[in-house]
Amino acid sequence: MLRVLAVDDEVPALSELAFLLRQDARVEHVSTATDGGAALHDMVQMIAHGERLDGVFLDVRMPGLDGLDLARLIGGFPTPPRLVFVSAHDCAVQAFELEAVDYLLKPVRPERLAEAVRRLSAAVAPPGAEEDLETIPVELGGRTKFVARQDVCYAEAHGDYVRLHTGDAVYLVRMSLAALERRWAGAGFIRAHRSTLVNARHVSELRFDAGRVVLQVGGETLPVSRRHTRQVREQLVRQFRP
Repeated sequence: MLRVLAVDDEVPALSELAFLLRQDARVEHVSTATDGGAALHDMVQMIAHGERLDGVFLDVRMPGLDGLDLARLIGGFPTPPRLVFVSAHDCAVQAFELEAVDYLLKPVRPERLAEAVRRLSAAVAPPGAEEDLETIPVELGGRTKFVARQDVCYAEAHGDYVRLHTGDAVYLVRMSLAALERRWAGAGFIRAHRSTLVNARHVSELRFDAGRVVLQVGGETLPVSRRHTRQVREQLVRQFRP
């Protein structure tokens, strides 16, 4: 879980950013500061009290100590937090030079912020831990919910959308199953049917049923097409081979 600091001299923008960050299940704690000097003071206090700070979401243009100058000072910390720049202006080159994890343009879109959090999580996670950290944003009646990839039992094509089935809910995402398969190819998801993508970690059984191969995924029994049978069997064996 991430502990982050959001810094912006524009209070409405700061409030919105902090709100979106707090909706993300990967974020444990969000502190805020309205200028670079206050942010620097807060970080020094955190270090003095042994508090962990994983990342700073940092506005670039601020009066007094601006974001770029603050980033350079942060770089001198014994264990500097990772940086994500947030700005209405294109400062991507400077962000790259300061080794920022990501660079967001205002107004910040929830799905783009979710990707920045994913990159921050990957940057601070122990080696090999990244695969379980990704989330996918879904819209629910004007709210954005972030569904953890590891909680998805299987995905099902539904026209121009994909249904994500977790243990207790179904979420609709506007993207193709093929695009989702490419995105999650290295995370243990297996194409079992032209309309179904299965999370191998949720498969409890593979068996023959009335002459066809099926998978038991949670409480659901999903068919495996003849075209994909060999690939599914090989991937499941490879997935769990010591």
